[in-house]
Amino acid sequence: MNQNTNHPESAPVLVIGATGKTGRHVADRLEKMGRSVRRAGRSGATRFDWTERSTWAPALAGAGAVYIAYQPDLIVPGATDDIAELVRLADVAGVRRLVLLAGRGEREAQEAGRIVHAARAESTVLSCAWFDQNFSEGGFAPEIAGGSLTLPVGEVGEPFVDTRDIAEVAVAALLDETVQGGSPHAGQTYELTGPRLLTFAEAAAEIGAAYRRTISFNRVGAQEYRDLLSGFGVVEAEIDLLSSLFGTLFDGRNARVSGDVARVLGRPPTDFADYVDSTVGESVSR
Repeated sequence: MNQNTNHPESAPVLVIGATGKTGRHVADRLEKMGRSVRRAGRSGATRFDWTERSTWAPALAGAGAVYIAYQPDLIVPGATDDIAELVRLADVAGVRRLVLLAGRGEREAQEAGRIVHAARAESTVLSCAWFDQNFSEGGFAPEIAGGSLTLPVGEVGEPFVDTRDIAEVAVAALLDETVQGGSPHAGQTYELTGPRLLTFAEAAAEIGAAYRRTISFNRVGAQEYRDLLSGFGVVEAEIDLLSSLFGTLFDGRNARVSGDVARVLGRPPTDFADYVDSTVGESVSR
């Protein structure tokens, strides 16, 4: 057990990736609870860049807990080495708790989880399904706005999860205390999913129905998808990442629903339809 004297009530929580899909919700929720937060990123008061290890130790100094969102994804070469070095520096800094965002079904993410669980800090790993918000905030959004979604994925179900649910579980893992003063989530790897399986075609249809227009789903082969991305000017590194993710994760290995969101939060996970409704409402209110 870590001998850090930092108390989670007084020591700041470092949120790595605080402008990302999950990190910003984690930081916002912590601040609304009155917690001291360091929003870490490539710019801002707390600088943290995964490509510049010299930025890591200063960001960790004095932090009581850390939320770790790795960019661009734990599946990329070198990611586990980066996580191992971050954990080492966190141990040196006396960090009390670590919470890692990870993907489901990725061998590299599983290895990163083992590294985090080997830290002296109390640790929790959030092994997450594909985000709902990838449809509205990520690279899919422009094509969906144009009325289609093209992917190299077949009729495999995915339990899409809302990033706000992930953030709520993350905050629980960062802050919850037992009567003895420890984390009830220490050593846990939670699988965070939505409440039902949807294919990407079904997800596109639900989004289209909410907007009262057709969004067609087009399945293509792996090379055709690469060519398509290249034609849109996507850089080679991102093409490699997306090809690796779609070539790895959607073979049925993740086609199952977990009860861990409900187990931690005491409520059901957000349904994809509720995410779509809220997204439509946000677009109308702009």
